[in-house]
Amino acid sequence: MLEIGIDSFGQLVLNREGETLPAYPVRAFPVTAPEKCIALMSQEGKLLAWIEEISSLPEDRQKILRDALRSREFMPEISRLESVSGFVSPCTWKVSTDRGETSFTLASEDDIRRINSATLIVSDRHGVNYLLRPEKLDRHSRKLLARFL
Repeated sequence: MLEIGIDSFGQLVLNREGETLPAYPVRAFPVTAPEKCIALMSQEGKLLAWIEEISSLPEDRQKILRDALRSREFMPEISRLESVSGFVSPCTWKVSTDRGETSFTLASEDDIRRINSATLIVSDRHGVNYLLRPEKLDRHSRKLLARFL
């Protein structure tokens, strides 16, 4: 059984063979399969453990792992496009995300990348990536997005 926990500094650790090792989680497929294929890596970048599926862990360890992943990753999901400053790049998008409202500059239409038929990644001028699932958007947002696709 995989023994993971949080140390006194709030960092993820792996307990293995009587040794406590600092670890950090990395998703193999963060967009298409975020709950599967998680690597626990050492500070030196070596694989310490492999988790096929988060749900295979006991609930308390699932929470620890999900919290560790959430603290390491930053990819807000756009839930609504409030407005765009224009339909020619560069332009400013005002959006609502799962982490609050924000605005960013889209430098080029090339910064909207299709991952699969239901998922896009939008990168702002500073390299921050936003997850966008068009089928989850309201009509107004889909109409604005269609001008860029």
